[in-house]
Amino acid sequence: MNEDPQNAGMARERMGPGPEDVPRAQMRRRLGAEDYVRGILAGDRAVLARAITLVESNAPGHTDLAQEVVTRLLPHAGDSIRVGITGVPGVGKSTFIEAFGMHLCDMGRRVAVLAVDPSSTLTGGSILGDKTRMDRLSRHPNAFIRPSPSAGNLGGVTRKSRETIVLCEAFGCDTILVETVGVGQSETAVRAMVDFFLVLLLAGAGDELQGMKKGIIELADGLAINKADGQNKVAAETAKIEYSRALRYLGPPTSGWRVEVLTCSSIEGAGIPEIWDMVRRFRETMLRTGAYVERRQKQRTSWMVEMIEQHLYDSFYQNAAVQEALPAVRKAVLEGRLTTSAGARDLLRRFYETSLLEDLIAGL
Repeated sequence: MNEDPQNAGMARERMGPGPEDVPRAQMRRRLGAEDYVRGILAGDRAVLARAITLVESNAPGHTDLAQEVVTRLLPHAGDSIRVGITGVPGVGKSTFIEAFGMHLCDMGRRVAVLAVDPSSTLTGGSILGDKTRMDRLSRHPNAFIRPSPSAGNLGGVTRKSRETIVLCEAFGCDTILVETVGVGQSETAVRAMVDFFLVLLLAGAGDELQGMKKGIIELADGLAINKADGQNKVAAETAKIEYSRALRYLGPPTSGWRVEVLTCSSIEGAGIPEIWDMVRRFRETMLRTGAYVERRQKQRTSWMVEMIEQHLYDSFYQNAAVQEALPAVRKAVLEGRLTTSAGARDLLRRFYETSLLEDLIAGL
C-alpha cells in the first residue's frame, strides 16, 4: 500500500530496523503479542501475514497468543465494508475480484482479498493459486491478498476468517472481499460475516443449476451476470430481466433493501463501477435504517457461538478415550454391527466419563 517516506521512516523506527538491515534469521524471530500489534498498526505486510498464519494455526500454544493479538486489535477494526462474493465454478470469481479490486484500489481504497481455495477431500491439500490468478491486483500497493484452504468448512471459508478480517481492518484495509468456494455448499457461513453478499451468475448456465442457485440467491443482496461481453451481451441482458422477475417472488434478505441485478464484464471492466455503487448505496441505506449496526451485532454473537461449537468439537476429538475407541466404533458402524446413533452415544459416553472440567477449561 502507498506509504509516505517520512511516515515509513517513523514506522521503521518504532518497529526497529527494516528488512534490509536485519539478517533473515533474526527477522524470523518469534514474535510476541506486542510485536504483532505494533507491526500491524504500523502497516507491516510481513507481520500481518505472520499474524494470519498464527490465527490459522492449530499448534499448541498458538491459540492463546492469537486470541490476545485479535483482542488487542479489535478497537482498531470494524470500519471497513465487508463484501462476500460467491458463484458456481466457472463463473469467473477470481477474474471479477481482480477487476473489482483494481477499480477500488485505483479509487484510493485499501483492499484485502480473503480468497479461499477448496481443499482436497482426499489429501486435505489446496493449490492456493489465487495470487497467480490475480497477478495485477497482487502487485497493487493498495491490495493485500491472502489465499487460505477451506479445509472442508461449509461455505468455503476457513474457520478463522473472522479473525483474519479483524487483522486486515486493523492493518488499515477499508474494504474486505471474501471469496467463497462456491460449489453448492452452505453459504450462510459467509453471509454471517459480511455486510453485502454478492452472487455472480452466468447467462444460459442451464436448468440443472437452478436448484443450487436458489438457496444462494435467497441470501444475496445483489446479483451480477458476469461475462457480459462479446456475443454474450444479449444473453446477459436477457438473464438480467429473468432474474429480476424471479426476485419478485423472493423476500429480500435485508429489510429495507431491494435486491438489484446488474451485468458486468470482468475483462472489459464494464459494469464494475456500477456494482461498487450498488454496494455503496446499500451501506448508506443500512446505516440510515440502523440495519447495518444490527447486522454487525448479530455477527459478533454468531462468532461467539461458532467458537463455542469449535471448542467442544476440538475437545471431543482430542479426548484420549475417544481417540482410542474411535477406530473400532467406526469399523463397527461401517460393517453394520453397530447403528450410527449407538456408535455416537458410545463415543459421547466415553467423552463425558473421562473429561475433567479442569482439562476443558485449560483448553480455553
